[in-house]
Parts: sequence; C-alpha cells; structure tokens
Amino acid sequence: MKIGLFVPCYIDLVYPKVGIATLELLEKFGLNVRYPLTQTCCGQPMSNSGDQANAEAAERLFVENFKHYDCIIGPAGSCVKQVRCHFDTMDQTDDVMHVREHTYELVEFLYDILKVESFPWAAFPHSVAIHNSCSSVRGLGLARPSEIMRPPFNKTEALLSKVKGLVLVPLDRPDECCGFGGTFCVTDETVSARMGFDKIQDQLRHGAEYVVSPDMSCLMHQQGIARRAEIGLKYLHVAQVLNGGPY
Repeated sequence: MKIGLFVPCYIDLVYPKVGIATLELLEKFGLNVRYPLTQTCCGQPMSNSGDQANAEAAERLFVENFKHYDCIIGPAGSCVKQVRCHFDTMDQTDDVMHVREHTYELVEFLYDILKVESFPWAAFPHSVAIHNSCSSVRGLGLARPSEIMRPPFNKTEALLSKVKGLVLVPLDRPDECCGFGGTFCVTDETVSARMGFDKIQDQLRHGAEYVVSPDMSCLMHQQGIARRAEIGLKYLHVAQVLNGGPY
C-alpha cells in the first residue's frame, strides 16, 4: 500500500513534531510512506470564508499531489473533513473522487483500516482528557455525538487505552465545541475564548494533566487560552502519544 502523508500547513509551520510523530508512527507499522514536497494548504480557511476561487486553486494542487497514492493520511480531522466532504469546487473527475474517498484521518486509519491492537513502544504515565473536535466527531465519526441515541464509541479513546500507564479521565461535556471553529475564533473572538475557557474548566475539574486530540488546531486554541490564564494543562496530539514521542 502506497501512503501519501498529508501534513496540514499549520502543523508544518507551528507544530512540526506532530508531523514527525505521524510519519514515525506509520513507519513503525511497516508502511511505505511518502511526503509530497509541493503540498500546501487543503483550502479549508478559504472555503470556510466563502472564497471559492482561492479554495479551488488549493484543492486542485492537493489532488495533483496525492492522486497517485492508495491512501492519504493526515493528522488533522478538520482538514481531512475538508477533503472528504467539501472538495466541491471542481469537476468530480476520477482523480478527485479517488483522493476524496481515500483520504483518512490518522485515528480512523489506525482504528478502521489497520485495526491496531497495541503500541508496545508507547508509555505515558499521566491522566489524559480526550478532545475530539466537532469535525472529527460529526464529520468523520470518530466518536458518537452525545445527541445521537446509539451505543457509545470513541476511536481515539480505544487507541489511547492501549498505551501503558495512560489514565483516561471523563469529561462532563466531551463533545462540546471548544470554540476554535477555524475563522470563527477571529470573527467571534469573545464567544470563542469563553467557549475555550469553559472547555478547560471541564478538563481541570476531572484532574487531567494532559489534553490529547486528533486535531492540533483545537489544541492550539485551548493551549493559548490556558497559557493566558496561567493554567498548567499540557496539550499533545494523539500521534505524539501513540508514537512514544517526540513531545
């Protein structure tokens, strides 16, 4: 299986350790992983803002970069959701449909495709609260939304439960939005910050030392609020924990 690694632009620029951890983790399972060097943004910020012309240019480049891979894997639920659900500006050619149908978020790839049973190299003796983003839960199905009356499941939790020493802590409102919402945190700054602060209080109430998520963008938002409030919570991408570092 030929794997294309999609590293979202903000992870590349701000959180490169997440990209490194994702690559190393996939290679630990013997996968043939390649990183197209000309990849850029998936077009989500422009698409969310209604700028379809510039979104289309980014989307076309994305398809050109990844159309020859069997699977495309990215460590960001919202960006993967953009590819799978919102690449609508272009004609739906065979290449476009191939990319849309074969792009996976890291957790769903490990859980649904590889069906990973253990991470023997990983140990993390800390209490952890999970943050599954709105895009991951309601767009990609990583966990059951609380408003749906079906048996509960949480793919991120299932993977983290296999890490030695890691203690999962519950939250009162586990799938409530943290307020990031991409451009929402810019256009509605006060509401966004208050939502993030409420999320952090939920994490603190349950004794979390770390917050772990498949979406570094949400963690960036929460981390910024926690630092400004001088709250000592720490934030890591799920790839970093499952890979056993780097942190």
